[in-house]
Amino acid sequence: MVSSYALRPAFTPLTIVLMVIGFIVAWPLGLLMLAYILWGERIPEIRRHFDSVKRDWSAESGCGRRSRGTSHSGNSAFDDYRAAELKRLDEERRKLEEERRQFEQYVHDLRRARDKEEFDRFMADRAERMRKSGGETIDL
Repeated sequence: MVSSYALRPAFTPLTIVLMVIGFIVAWPLGLLMLAYILWGERIPEIRRHFDSVKRDWSAESGCGRRSRGTSHSGNSAFDDYRAAELKRLDEERRKLEEERRQFEQYVHDLRRARDKEEFDRFMADRAERMRKSGGETIDL
């Protein structure tokens, strides 16, 4: 078992084989693998750069998030409709959660009643055995 990360951005046997196969299959794949080998260590920096550019662009273009967590569509009628539907769905979710809670309580009560019935039956059977055996019990 290899303990190191084999597909790291360096000239390892695996990356060289993948690069050669990439050039054989389609030369852009080979170039892509070569670029990964040479500049792969900079991928996190590049990703952070593009994330910040994307954030800046969305803030400038008005595509930012509202305080409620939804974005503007640019159409106020649609935004109002969406807000009303989200409110309706939230209310529906709350009702379903309340029904789920009530059902769980009902199941809990059923289990409790069944347990009480079984315990009462056990106690009655025990009392009957005690009556038949002469009433002697063994206490631990």
